[in-house]
Amino acid sequence: MEIYRAHVLVCKGTGCTASGSEPIIEAFQKEIEKKGLSKEVKVVQTGCLGLCELGPNVLIYPEGSYYCRVKPEDVAEIVEEHLIKGRIVERLLYKEHATEEKMRALTDINFYKHQKRIALRNCGIINPEVIEEYIANDGYMALAKVLTKMTPQEVVDEVTKSGLRGRGGGGFPTGRKWQFAKDAPGDVKYVVCNADEGDPGAFMDRSILEGDPHSVLEAMAIAGYAIGAQEGYIYVRAEYPIAVKRLEIAINQARERGLLGENILGTGFNFDIFLRLGSGAFVCGEETALLASIEGRRGEPRPRPPFPALQGLWGKPTLINNVETYANIPPIILNGADWFASIGTERSKGTKVFAIGGKINNTGLVEIPMGTTLREVIFEIGGGIPNGKKFKAVQTGGPSGGCIPASLLDMPIEYDTLTQAGSMMGSGGMIVMDEDNCMVDIAKFFLTFTQDESCGKCPPCRIGTKRMLEILERITNGEGKEGDIELLENLAKSIKDSALCGLGQTAPNPVLSTLRYFRDEYEAHIKEKRCPAGACKALIKYEIIPEKCKGCGLCVKVCPVGAITGERRQPHVIDKEKCIKCNSCFDRCPFGAIVKK
Repeated sequence: MEIYRAHVLVCKGTGCTASGSEPIIEAFQKEIEKKGLSKEVKVVQTGCLGLCELGPNVLIYPEGSYYCRVKPEDVAEIVEEHLIKGRIVERLLYKEHATEEKMRALTDINFYKHQKRIALRNCGIINPEVIEEYIANDGYMALAKVLTKMTPQEVVDEVTKSGLRGRGGGGFPTGRKWQFAKDAPGDVKYVVCNADEGDPGAFMDRSILEGDPHSVLEAMAIAGYAIGAQEGYIYVRAEYPIAVKRLEIAINQARERGLLGENILGTGFNFDIFLRLGSGAFVCGEETALLASIEGRRGEPRPRPPFPALQGLWGKPTLINNVETYANIPPIILNGADWFASIGTERSKGTKVFAIGGKINNTGLVEIPMGTTLREVIFEIGGGIPNGKKFKAVQTGGPSGGCIPASLLDMPIEYDTLTQAGSMMGSGGMIVMDEDNCMVDIAKFFLTFTQDESCGKCPPCRIGTKRMLEILERITNGEGKEGDIELLENLAKSIKDSALCGLGQTAPNPVLSTLRYFRDEYEAHIKEKRCPAGACKALIKYEIIPEKCKGCGLCVKVCPVGAITGERRQPHVIDKEKCIKCNSCFDRCPFGAIVKK
């Protein structure tokens, strides 16, 4: 066995790959070889480290030094200073937003200090394409335990006792779903992993598949043993090429080592897993539509009951969980249900992974104990709001969720509290908004998405969301009228009560939650023809304050339609007829002379 004095971990998740981590890996390998360190230092590609916005990310052990926004030209300095001379390269270290302090070690960074990683336990730590690294971190030990020491019912009981709830949407108790599938009559059963992650701004499942694919394979095999299935399917988006590639590698590695296939670990248990690629339809995240797509049919929901646990894939009993739910299973089996149940709150056990985006300093992936407050996630982990802006709202649960206002910042993150607030846990998207966001426009954005992604099978979703969207478009264009708010509420109630599937039933949530907490913004748009946030183009105009204008001409240069005129060193003027309200002049003016009204 080769022993190295240092490991250079380079993130090769989608985010860091897109920002250029591949050339960095090559540069490290060449520089380390050039300096004669090949037998002392190992370069390892990993999955997502979490701080996606600061990529490419590099982590060096044993010091645990975390370097961000690394470029290929930085590599020679890191090798010379850190790996040879033992001196930290200060300029590349992470800097806390609140204190501007450079953090020398990963464990000192607030972003990580407040997290507890269970589903993400191996992401950013192991090479996801090397099964031995997963095994070295207790990989497949849980599968060995259930096959040699536990009955199928004992496995189901352990999952039930843990209190784990589905991490993909409504939060149905996982153990109860497993029990339904186990008790369903029939010799042929299936295990399905829902990896069709379609929420805007969500990348939790993708990151787990990219950084720790074997955890999902192991969990599916455990589920197969528990319910009596011999075959499993992972339904993953074709837009996730890195995840697909690593799943293919992981499945082949597991088969080669007898961890998938026939007679697993010599116990007589047979179980294999196959991939099915989706084409990006949001509706295929709904379980019955997903099953239809696997079968080769159009991805449309069907009425329930019968539920998939009784009549699912090809009419057989089928267990469906999402990626994050499965990723929690091996630790539960190894550490025990009581350990998992001790984390979180009374009705929301364990941890939850969130993809934080929008108006926040630390865009990325976090895993927190249930019950952590929104304030802690946004301001301690997320680093707060950029540019000194005020926090306005956070949208959780994707297009099916709702917008939670600043007055509820101290609300604990739990299934029930989020539902009571008019939102939902969903799969774990979390979009942060500041004072410049118009909540009517935000509601329109999410409804545009769900209306466009509606499969069209049921009239409430197909027609109802279209009518709601038309009303929102009128309001944001300054054409709203008395009665529009009441009409939106009536339409929303009708859709929630009559849509065929959960996606249609929850589509009105962004509208209802913004009406609940930001009704005054709707009224300003309708009654005063005014957008308080200055975000709706039809309701704003730009003016130049003569006293502040220096006549520098920068606004003239960036205006794409020539709407700004004026002599050098003299106050300029905006032609309101020509202005297309692109905001370029407002962003470029260094003197604050251009204002929105």
